Amino acid sequence: MSLELLQTLPSVQCERRPILANLVILTADELKSLNPLERQAARRAARQQPLVRVILRTLLQRGGPIPVEDIVAASPDDHATALHDALVALDDDDLIRIRAGQIDVAYPFSAEPTPFRLRLSGGRQRYACCATDALGIAPMVGEPIEITSSCHHCGEPLKFAATPQGVGPDTEGVMVWFGKRGDEGCKAFNSL
Repeated sequence: MSLELLQTLPSVQCERRPILANLVILTADELKSLNPLERQAARRAARQQPLVRVILRTLLQRGGPIPVEDIVAASPDDHATALHDALVALDDDDLIRIRAGQIDVAYPFSAEPTPFRLRLSGGRQRYACCATDALGIAPMVGEPIEITSSCHHCGEPLKFAATPQGVGPDTEGVMVWFGKRGDEGCKAFNSL
């Protein structure tokens, strides 16, 4: 898959410059051998990388999908090959998803419509990957948001506000269910 993904990235020739991020590279077996808490900690740490923060900020500001070449252009001081390698590693680690040369998912955001719609300041509409991601976006961006979805059990519409401090009283009786993914080896993005 990495070679296939690299073939979809634009080829850019430039001189060697500093690497954007240091990535910890693990084989699939090494990643699977980590317990779930270790995997979560590794994913949280990866989201602090400058490259991931640029991707999240871009999705937040303008929506998506984001052409990979836009990320390359936004990082003119970085070597294109190193940047492409870093993007491939983030895709392999299930932190972003690149399809057809565009980033269409970066936790917690999806560029494509999902059942978890968000309205941010200025009326910007974005989509969250799941209910848990939707609940975490207000603290992440530091501003109130409105979450709209529907009950997966009965279909009843849900609409409530969330602030950086948490959800409001209009969420009384609303529950979020957490389940175990059936195949830990598959990418979570593929379930969207």
